[in-house]
Amino acid sequence: MLTQKQHELLCFIDEKLKDSGVSPSFEEMKEALGLKSKSGIHRLISALEERHFIRRLPNRARALEVLKLPEGGVQETAPSNVVSLHPETPVREVISNPAPAANNDVLEIPLHGRIAAGAPIEALEGQSALSVPAALLGPGEHYALEVSGDSMIEAGILDGDYALIQKTEVARDGEIVVALIHDEEATLKYLRKDNGQIRLDPANAAYAPQIYGAGEVRIQGKMAGLLRRY
Repeated sequence: MLTQKQHELLCFIDEKLKDSGVSPSFEEMKEALGLKSKSGIHRLISALEERHFIRRLPNRARALEVLKLPEGGVQETAPSNVVSLHPETPVREVISNPAPAANNDVLEIPLHGRIAAGAPIEALEGQSALSVPAALLGPGEHYALEVSGDSMIEAGILDGDYALIQKTEVARDGEIVVALIHDEEATLKYLRKDNGQIRLDPANAAYAPQIYGAGEVRIQGKMAGLLRRY
């Protein structure tokens, strides 16, 4: 059984897809359900996805496909393109061609607070999202961090920029990474592996490299792109 909010969101997405062929934005969903933040929408979508009511189409923003609708949803009678599941399951499954995918090139990725491009500071887990041109991202899962500091300015990374990070626990020598130090603080630096140690190099001559033992640093992602707002 779906909760009331899950049911409302599913019906809202289905209506929008039928009207325009484009999934509603997170902001539209938030307003339609009367929620205060987009984090609640993220949780509802994840719950609907886990229960196989919807699925996300990869590498596209606002691209959701409704797989099935609960009884009493927006469709009151079963059309010819709907089949009943097991009698004890109060769900109908849509077997027609899926709604047209969103034809745009913007993705929403989680925004996880600020990260130092200077002395390490904590990268706080956030509950907001950032709209990003898909061309800036490659395959895999991504998140964004707001840059704080000037130690990477020679790499073109400025204070206030948004670093777009591909989630990974491994990186090659010379890549710009999110390095978690002592499981407490994170920083954005060039990764260098030096005689069993980890050296985190800045891109600013005013800062010195930071050197740690291999067990003191964990890679949490590598830089995939940069977003700057004017």
